[in-house]
Amino acid sequence: MANFAKPENALKRAEELINVGQKQDALQALHNLITSKRYRAWQKPLERIMFKYVELCVDMRKGRFAKDGLIQYRIVCQQVNVSSLEEVIKHFMHLSTEKAEQARSHAQALEEALDVDDLEADQRPEDLMLSYVSGEKGKDRSDRELVTPWFKFLWETYRTVLEILRNNSKLEALYAMTAHRAFQFCKQYKRTTEFRRLCEIIRNHLANLNKYKDQRDRPDLSAPESLQLYLDTRFEQLKIASELGLWQEAFRSVEDIHGLMSIVKKTPKASLMVVYYAKLTEIFWISGSHLYHAYAWFKLFTLQKSFNKNLSQKDLQLIASSVVLAALSVSPYDQTRSASHLELENEKERNLRMANLIGFNLEPKLENREVFSRSSLLAELVAKGVLSCATQEAKDLYHLLEHEFLPLDVASKIQPLLMKISKLGGKLSSASSVPEVQLSQYVPALEKLATLRLLKQVSLVYQTMKIESLSQMIPFFVFSMVEKISVDAVKHNFIAMKVDHMKGVVVFGNMGLESDKLRDHLTILAESLNKARAMIYPSVNKASKLGEVLPGLAEIVDKEHKRLLARKSIIEKRKEEQERQLLEMEREEETKRQMLQKKTEEAEKKRLAAVFEQQRAERIRKEIEERELEEAQALLQETEKHLKRGKKKPILDGEKLTKQNLLERAMSEQLKERQEQEKRLQKVAKTMDHLERAKREEAAPLIEAAFQQRLVEEKVLQEREQQVSFLIPRFDIAFSFL
Repeated sequence: MANFAKPENALKRAEELINVGQKQDALQALHNLITSKRYRAWQKPLERIMFKYVELCVDMRKGRFAKDGLIQYRIVCQQVNVSSLEEVIKHFMHLSTEKAEQARSHAQALEEALDVDDLEADQRPEDLMLSYVSGEKGKDRSDRELVTPWFKFLWETYRTVLEILRNNSKLEALYAMTAHRAFQFCKQYKRTTEFRRLCEIIRNHLANLNKYKDQRDRPDLSAPESLQLYLDTRFEQLKIASELGLWQEAFRSVEDIHGLMSIVKKTPKASLMVVYYAKLTEIFWISGSHLYHAYAWFKLFTLQKSFNKNLSQKDLQLIASSVVLAALSVSPYDQTRSASHLELENEKERNLRMANLIGFNLEPKLENREVFSRSSLLAELVAKGVLSCATQEAKDLYHLLEHEFLPLDVASKIQPLLMKISKLGGKLSSASSVPEVQLSQYVPALEKLATLRLLKQVSLVYQTMKIESLSQMIPFFVFSMVEKISVDAVKHNFIAMKVDHMKGVVVFGNMGLESDKLRDHLTILAESLNKARAMIYPSVNKASKLGEVLPGLAEIVDKEHKRLLARKSIIEKRKEEQERQLLEMEREEETKRQMLQKKTEEAEKKRLAAVFEQQRAERIRKEIEERELEEAQALLQETEKHLKRGKKKPILDGEKLTKQNLLERAMSEQLKERQEQEKRLQKVAKTMDHLERAKREEAAPLIEAAFQQRLVEEKVLQEREQQVSFLIPRFDIAFSFL
C-alpha cells in the first residue's frame, strides 16, 4: 500500500497505470487513498480523484468498490461540501446509464448487421446448430452477453445511490431524483421485478425514518419542501406501477401516500390529489371493486369541478357521466347478507380502510356500512347535482334503471342507450390528469344490471314464464348467461326464482307462506288493520299499552347492554393482545438487527484483516519482483556488451521483466543480429552478381573484336611462318651446295 504525500500524486500514479493497461492496480491505488484515514478533510483534488475512481468502477463494473468509495466520500463531504458529493453521484449515474445504452445499441447493431454469405439462406449452419444446442435465439444470446451485465450494474448503481442518500436532509433532492430515474429505468425496460424491489426499498427507508427519530441530519417531513419531494416520489411510483400493470403494487403505493399524509396531517395539492383519485379509479376497476371505483370517480369529479378553472363543459359532462355510470355499475344487492359474523367484521374493517383511502378520513367515523353503499352514493349524486351535469343518455339510463317500472320493455329501451354510451368518450383536453375517458367499459356491467332489473320486475308481475319468451326479452345475453346471473341474485336474496328445464319455464317466487312477496302483503295488511283499530279505539294509557306489547323490554335492553359490554371487553383484549404481539415483534426485530449488525461488524473486521494481509503479501511480492527486475536488468546490460553493434532494444513501460524474459531477449537479439548479417551478405552477393553480369555484357563485344583481330593476326603470322618454313629448306639446300 503506497503512501502519497499529496492526493495529486495518487491521481498521477493511477493515470500512469491506466496508460499501461493496469486498471485494477489503478483502482486499488485510488481505493486505498479514499479509504485512508489520512485524507478525511475535504479538498478539491479529492473530487477529481472521485471522478476518476467512479470512471474506473464503471469501466470494470466494480459496484462494491464504488459503494465503499462513495460512502467514505459522503463522510468527508457531509458537513463541508455536499454539492461535491452530488456532482460525483450524478457523474456516476450518467456513466452507468451511458454504458448500458451503448451496450444495448451495440447489441441491436450486431443483430441488425448483414453477416451472411448466402443472401438466399435464412441462417448460417453454425447459427442453426448453436440455436438448437442452446435453445436461444441470436438476440437472446447477445442480450445475455452484452446487455444484461450492464443492466445489472446500472440497477446496482441505483440501489447503491439510494442506500447512500437515504434519510439525509441535505441530500433528499438528489435522493428523489435518483428514485425518479430508477422508476424511469424500470418503465423503459419493463423491469417489473426490479420495480417491486425498488418500491420495497423506498418503503423501508421511510419506515426507518419514522422508527429512528434521533438520527442525525434526519429529514423533517413537516417542512413543505421535504414533504413535496416525498409526495412527488410516491406519486411517480404510483404512475409507473399503473403503467406497468402492477396493480397490487399501485394499491400499496396508494397506501404509502395515505400513510405519509397520516404522519404529517396535511392534504397535498389539488393537482396531486387529482392524480391520486385518477389512479384509484383504475385500481378499483381492475380489482372488481365497483363501489369504491364509483366513490373514487365522485371524488375526482368534485376536485375537477372545484379546482380546475380550465375545465370545459364537454369534459365536465364526460366525467359526470363516468361517475353516474360507475355508480350504476355497482351490484344492486348486498353480497354480505348471508355472511358470517367474522366476514361481516372483516368487511366492516375493509370499508373503513377504503373510506380512509378515498376520503382521507383519519378518524374511523363510518360505523354503519349502509352509509358506504350504492343507494347512498346515488342519492348523493342526485343531491350534489352530478346527475344534472351528465349526458342525456346517462340520465335516461339512470331513470330507466332506478325509477321506471317496465318489466316487458325495459331491456328494449336500455339497449339503444347502451349502444350510444359505448360510442361516447375520448381524450380530455382540459383535464391533464385524466387523459382519457371511455364509457364503453361500463357497458357489460350495465347490461348485467339491466338483466337483474328486468328479472326483478318480471318476478313482481308474473309467476311463470316460458324460457323462450324471457330470452327474447333479454337481448344482451344468451339464456345460459342469464341463468348464471340469476343464480347469484337468488343466492343473495335479490330475487326468488327457479328454472324448470323439463317444462321449459321459469317460476318466480315461492308459493309457500313464508315467501317474501306474501309475507310483505301480510305485514302491510296487519299494519293497516292495526291503524284502523287504533283510530276506532284510541288508546288512553300509552305507557301501559307499551308495557303490554313489550313486557320484557327492560330485560332485553339489559341483556343487549351486557352483550355489548362483553363484546367491547373482548375487542379491548384483542387490541391489547395485538399491541403486545407487535411490541414483541419489534423487540425481536431489534434483537435480530443488533445481532445482524454485530455479525456485519465482525465480518467487516475479518474483511479488513484479510485486505491487510493481502496488501502485505502484495507488497512483499512487489519487492521480490523489483529485486528480480534489478538482477534481470544487470543481466541484460551484460548481454548487450557482447553484441556487435551494441544496439539496445527499448523496454516497454509496465512490462514485467524476469531473468527468463531477459535471457530470451538476449537470445532474440543475437538471432536478430545474425539474421541481419545474413541479409547484408545476401545483398552484397546480389550486388556483385549484378556487377559481374554488367561487366561481362560490356566486355562481350570487345572480346569478340579482339578475337577476330587475333584471328587475323594469327592468319598473317601463319602465312608468314609458312613462307618462312617454305624458304628455310631452300636456304638449307642452297647452303649445302655452297
